[in-house]
Amino acid sequence: MRFLDLAKRRYATKKYDPTKKISEEQIEDLKEIIRLSPSSINSQPWKFTFVTDEARKRELASQSYSNENSINDAGLLVVFSVMEDIGHFEKRNISILPEAWRTGFYETMIKSNGDAATKAWMENQVYLSLGYFLSACISMGLDTTPMEGIDRKAYKQILSQEGYAPLFAVTVGYADTNDLMHQAAYPKFRFELDEVVQCI
Repeated sequence: MRFLDLAKRRYATKKYDPTKKISEEQIEDLKEIIRLSPSSINSQPWKFTFVTDEARKRELASQSYSNENSINDAGLLVVFSVMEDIGHFEKRNISILPEAWRTGFYETMIKSNGDAATKAWMENQVYLSLGYFLSACISMGLDTTPMEGIDRKAYKQILSQEGYAPLFAVTVGYADTNDLMHQAAYPKFRFELDEVVQCI
């Protein structure tokens, strides 16, 4: 299937079919795919937590506002987190990069703008991986819901993540055919091409 056709089909699923589970092989493929995500200068300031344990999933679901049912019914929840300590990030991730990337880009273009700007840039890299992940899922016939509506502090405590701060999560599974957001019931809406794409 062409990627354009997949893009037209993908939507933020609200209701999953709890009887249809993702296979272990699919989960292993998704782990490797997300590991290969692109990031600026290959900085990789992230951690991806795959949650299939039902008890832990329910615990996280209770801290996810309107997404609680989606998390409980989906076969997989993936939490996307960013490294918290800039010094550790520079020692672990930046120090191994080519000199031109470290000094010519990171130190000059990013670090020189201060800690807040550096942390924002690090978070942006995690968001880059989100688009990559959603595209991979739909190519495998899996439905997804990206969710910023989570209690980040609660997620961090539940996951016991030292040095990483959760940013958002994604449910992965198979849509229920009765999902009110399914395109048969709620057609995808986007602004017209000439409003969002400029050709020069």
